[in-house]
Amino acid sequence: MIWWPAEIPTLQYGLVTLRPSAEKDIDSIFNACQDPLIPAFTTVPATYTLDHAIDFVRSDPFSFAERRELRFIIEYGNGADAKFAGVISLHTINIKNHTAEIGYWLEKSMRGQGIGTIAAKMITDYGLRTLGFRRIDGLADVENAASQKLLTTAGFQKEGILRNKVTRDDGRQIDMALFATTDTTWTPLEH
Repeated sequence: MIWWPAEIPTLQYGLVTLRPSAEKDIDSIFNACQDPLIPAFTTVPATYTLDHAIDFVRSDPFSFAERRELRFIIEYGNGADAKFAGVISLHTINIKNHTAEIGYWLEKSMRGQGIGTIAAKMITDYGLRTLGFRRIDGLADVENAASQKLLTTAGFQKEGILRNKVTRDDGRQIDMALFATTDTTWTPLEH
């Protein structure tokens, strides 16, 4: 059985914090999504506006209440020096089957430092050990080597390629690499 929290928690591991989104994140999300790499490999629109960022933050409580998504802001650093690093979530939730999918993107200056890997381990650990999911999938564009490396480093195993899985804004149908971890294969975070 899946246990669903009453509110989105704040999780911390070392210098990485996962916390609920807030109005103060709107500008950071908007600015980060101007990087063309984010819409190239995610479902973020290529012409990301401030209204998109506002809707993204303000829709969070509704998707959480409906148990459709558990979304966190990733911060890196201590206290007042913590910087916005990106967004990570468990989505495509299937309560009956105890499954979810991990999704994430990182602000350009935060990539390549292991922050995304730690955040992925944190949310996966929370999803499997606390919420009770039995399987968490990760999908990565077959051309996104960095995302595939992040999933592997975070403890996911590559299971195959899903042909023509996603349609991009320009109409291209692309393949996605399928990764997954389960409650029986997961190595918990050390605290």
